[in-house]
Amino acid sequence: MPELLLELLSEEIPARMQTRAAEDLVRLVGEALAPLNPCAATGFSGPRRIALTLTLDAMVPGTTIAERGPREGAPDRALDGFTRKHGVTRDDLVLEGGFWVLNRTLPPVEAATRIAEILPPLLRRFPWPKSMRWGQGSAFTWVRPLRRILCLLDGQIVDFTLAEGEDNGHGLRADRLSEGHRFTAPAPFAPENAAAWQAGLRDRQVLADAAERRTLIAEGVARLAAEEGLSVAADPGLVDEVAGLTEWPVPFLGRIDAAFMDLPAEVMQVSMRVNQRYFALRNDDGSAAPRFAFVANLLPADGGALTIAGNERVLRARFADARHFWDLDRSRTLASRVPALDAVTFHAALGSQGARVARIIRLAGLLAPMVGADPAQAERAALLAKADLTTGMVGEFPELQGVMGAYYARHDGEAADVANAVAEHYMPRGQTDGVPTAPVSIAVALADKIDSLTAFFAAGEKPGGSGDPYALRRAALGVIRIIRENALRLDLVRVFVLASESLPGDLANAPDLDLLPAFVAERLRVQLRAEGARHDILAAISSGNADSDITRLLARTEALAAMLATDDGRNLLAATKRAANILRIEDRKDGPHDGTPDPALYEQDEERDLANALLDTIPAVETAIADERFEDAMRDAAHLRPVLDRFFEAVTVNADRADLRLNRLRLLANLRRMTVLIADFSQIEG
Repeated sequence: MPELLLELLSEEIPARMQTRAAEDLVRLVGEALAPLNPCAATGFSGPRRIALTLTLDAMVPGTTIAERGPREGAPDRALDGFTRKHGVTRDDLVLEGGFWVLNRTLPPVEAATRIAEILPPLLRRFPWPKSMRWGQGSAFTWVRPLRRILCLLDGQIVDFTLAEGEDNGHGLRADRLSEGHRFTAPAPFAPENAAAWQAGLRDRQVLADAAERRTLIAEGVARLAAEEGLSVAADPGLVDEVAGLTEWPVPFLGRIDAAFMDLPAEVMQVSMRVNQRYFALRNDDGSAAPRFAFVANLLPADGGALTIAGNERVLRARFADARHFWDLDRSRTLASRVPALDAVTFHAALGSQGARVARIIRLAGLLAPMVGADPAQAERAALLAKADLTTGMVGEFPELQGVMGAYYARHDGEAADVANAVAEHYMPRGQTDGVPTAPVSIAVALADKIDSLTAFFAAGEKPGGSGDPYALRRAALGVIRIIRENALRLDLVRVFVLASESLPGDLANAPDLDLLPAFVAERLRVQLRAEGARHDILAAISSGNADSDITRLLARTEALAAMLATDDGRNLLAATKRAANILRIEDRKDGPHDGTPDPALYEQDEERDLANALLDTIPAVETAIADERFEDAMRDAAHLRPVLDRFFEAVTVNADRADLRLNRLRLLANLRRMTVLIADFSQIEG
């Protein structure tokens, strides 16, 4: 099969856009060339280029297609419009099935022809998050000025141009030329195929494969650190970013002046990462090491001595700035900064950050006894939690909010639990982040997230579609994770009501607040689905159930899932679904069939056995669920399986006698009432 190589060489592409761009290129070209059966597609991305290679058929085979036109007997103007649209005459049409049909034969199309047809419009509509214009004479845009287009099919140039009418397309035309490293090998070269292209780039100090660059960076930095007895602070996002900034990555180590080693490790790491894309290193005990790692984009002629010295000099200036903020911020207590939050707007409808802090203080105090925390400490931590937003360090590095507040709280002599809660109240910040486990931290973290949920829902800012500007889905998942991982027992509906009572104006009665429990329940189902757990069972248990205790709901879910994993459980599910289906059909006719069955109308032992079993099982299940002995409840319910099997094998529910039919339907209604105590079995898959 012929091989296609496409490379788009431009000025430097932002690192955050490269991977997605390569994926989009592979997807869009694959879709456009679908008639050629493309396969083995591979995307490449780097600072100056995105590219792809794939194999495909040599041509699109010829085919005949049928275009159906107006019905036989349609007005002449309809037929004339159809023939005019397709550029044919009435003699070219045939009658098939009462319609005029145009059978058209499409000739085969060479792969090169098809490629040349689809690429210009595809490149003109390429979905960059942001594009720019440059030069004159063309409206064509690209993420950065596009300089070359290499397009080869089995070593031959696929000739096309981006010119379109009077638009000159910046004079860009497909060729066979590529370029190596901008500084060490800028001259163009002409590869014959994809393998020669990759090899030619490598010879010219460019690694086309982003994954190879990431591996080289991660392993190279780790190796240099290990030689010094150090380790690298984990930061996969930084590895990805640096791989998008370098074509020929060369790792180096630099030294940090001892004068800066008393700065908080987080300050040093964030300053290095944000400002310079440096890697922080750690000693064996996890403390900050007096070294840092960075990656150059070429191997200097002097082996790197001048490069290392230059980066050390830059880092000294960065750390001097951080030292200034560190010393200035500690000249005032954290508590003295709280009043300044009154001048910081949180949301137009919700007031200032100061008003929000007041709500969090109240809610943290109410939550504290529910999670085993000291209310006074929870309220103190809530008071200080947002104060670092007014500090110079957080103003420079917003990533450090909470972290710096904890440092300043310790400096001021605040209690350890209070300072830790200031640091941890944002947790979890993401899916891989841990959750707070200390009671005071839990109370403040929950208060912070629950206030966000209630406040923004009340203000009409609930998420819609994929939009979530206030990160409320993340806040809900944070609440869920804190509750689950600490096995907390909270009535979330009651907590939401408590939180809403502090909202300004009449927002406490906002109708959207009623949507919050369902919103959190849906986030819980999403989380279970991501974990591969039985989210359908949770939905079945939650159906018609006002319980908002997540820990209790999950315990019931696990118990029911365990029962349904047994033969008795699976057969009970099938039998109860059968009973529910019968009742649904019969209730439409003359239901509902509620009421107590009459024992005198039982004609068969199987009816009596099921009735007696239900008399024993229903109160047992009710008591077990009330006592939160969910495994016992499921075991009691599973004991019905053999009795139900015999009932459906031997008893005709829709008997000819009306009184027998009604009695048997009431018996099944009793069974349904029992199963509803456990879950809505109709929502369970299987």
